[in-house]
Amino acid sequence: MLNTEIDIYIIGAGISGLIAAYELERAGFSPIILESDKAVGGRVRSDYQDGFIFDRGFQVLLTAYPEAQRYLDYHALNLKKFDPGAIILRPGNLFTIHDPLRNPLKIVSMAFSSVGTFMDKIRMFKLTQSLKSKTEDEIFNEPNKTTLQFLRDYGFSEKIIENFFMPFFRGIFLENELETSSRMFNFVFKMFSMGHAAVPENGMQAISDQLKSKLAKTSIRLNAAVEKIDGNVIELSSGERINAGKIIIAVRPDKFLSQMEGQFKPSRKVINLYFSLEKSFFASPMIGLVTDKQFLVNNLVFMTDVSKSYAKSDRALLSVSITKPIQADDKLIEMVKIELEALTHIKSEHFKLEKIYEIEDALPQVEDMKSSISATQTKIYDHVFLSGDYLLNGSINAAMTAGRKSAEAVILSIQPNMN
Repeated sequence: MLNTEIDIYIIGAGISGLIAAYELERAGFSPIILESDKAVGGRVRSDYQDGFIFDRGFQVLLTAYPEAQRYLDYHALNLKKFDPGAIILRPGNLFTIHDPLRNPLKIVSMAFSSVGTFMDKIRMFKLTQSLKSKTEDEIFNEPNKTTLQFLRDYGFSEKIIENFFMPFFRGIFLENELETSSRMFNFVFKMFSMGHAAVPENGMQAISDQLKSKLAKTSIRLNAAVEKIDGNVIELSSGERINAGKIIIAVRPDKFLSQMEGQFKPSRKVINLYFSLEKSFFASPMIGLVTDKQFLVNNLVFMTDVSKSYAKSDRALLSVSITKPIQADDKLIEMVKIELEALTHIKSEHFKLEKIYEIEDALPQVEDMKSSISATQTKIYDHVFLSGDYLLNGSINAAMTAGRKSAEAVILSIQPNMN
């Protein structure tokens, strides 16, 4: 029998930490989570202020994620789906492209749109069908090249790369040259083709809260920042020292383990601004893409077009994302307003800033992207295990996978007659 009385501590109440706790509970343990913030969720957080819901950075749930289907109750989240396709914005010009696979009646307008060539549509269809037949492992075992090189090698025109792939995937990968591995591109492209992009009715925080609600025997200590780990001793910023039987580090470990410093690339950053307006100029639950590289704004979405719950008032809530390296200050806000006026012909003073986030650790940079990891690979010492999407790829799906695998590794380490 398992010794379920052992003290298992999980550092971080993000998605990975919550999943690890859930799996440990299923095995009979009562883990303890130490979280430095005042709420669970990690990067999947929302703030509820002044009648608005502000997700911490524009993010979506891809409903085709296998791990999300395993752990989440989509019905309870009351998911609100984005329409497939995108709205392309250029100064004084706004038009919509639709996904012909989901909107077959609009394939003619798609084929002759100014976004790409007719052959681009054929290649997009062929790529989608090819990816649907591949498993996650097959996709992540393919040769590694940049997304941009993959698109060019596949035969896509520079026109559709510049007008669609560049602005769309800049917002997903949070980098501007599509240097992210083609493995990640193909995985995400498959997820979009097989499911929907969606947000819970009441914001992304609902995902984290739902996972927390599944925990019956886990203790969660909020505002409990870890300073360092020395052997099996966890030292908190408060000075408290905790002797742990097992430790799962569900955040970047180089923050606590000096021997792991320099082993990880800096996380990718994003600036997210929220503006309110009298009404949406999209009137559609779609993402808007800015194709001009001279603009700071990369993409924008009216969250209230997707879920009306994002604003309690009659005003529309606009999310604007910036992936370029720049500081969030008053000058930036004015520049963004000017860009929005140029794109929409709506006077800049009508865009009322409600919230701004400068998220330094928005997405991990992972060189050798994987779909999964063996349980034993999460173990770095007899009593210390790693968890987090930085081990695999930057996604909710990967965070859940890593949480599950780290829990499995801890359970294996406690099995009688096993090390």
